[in-house]
Amino acid sequence: MRAGSTGAGVKAITHSLQKSRRASTKRSPGSVASWGKGDDVGQVNLTINSRPFVIACDDGQEGRLRRLGQYIDAKVAEFVGNIGQVGEARLLLLAALVIADELADANEALRLERSETREAAAAASSINGIAQRVEAIAARSETS
Repeated sequence: MRAGSTGAGVKAITHSLQKSRRASTKRSPGSVASWGKGDDVGQVNLTINSRPFVIACDDGQEGRLRRLGQYIDAKVAEFVGNIGQVGEARLLLLAALVIADELADANEALRLERSETREAAAAASSINGIAQRVEAIAARSETS
């Protein structure tokens, strides 16, 4: 998906899901994910789709992890609003795909920006070289 087309992609995905929607919205028991090393471990309580998750993280990363969790929850809520509760795994997969698409678009935009910056630097260098040659010719004309 290209930048600006995420909404259309979401509609296509959600339309497909509406056709295959299961009647059951049964949830599996809560899960806990953790990582980190040693005693420098923080803990964050996240709520995604009204379901609590406890996540371990490096100390100092709690705020960032909360913001990321809120972003994921917002994406899931968008799908719930469009297609309803189609199962936790599907909702999280859809959110992950949309977020991965946004990341891919951002990475492509960054790559293009860096490429344009390199081209601009090369052009500036060429212009500087031409200016030096013009100045050298002007200096020789003045002494002749």
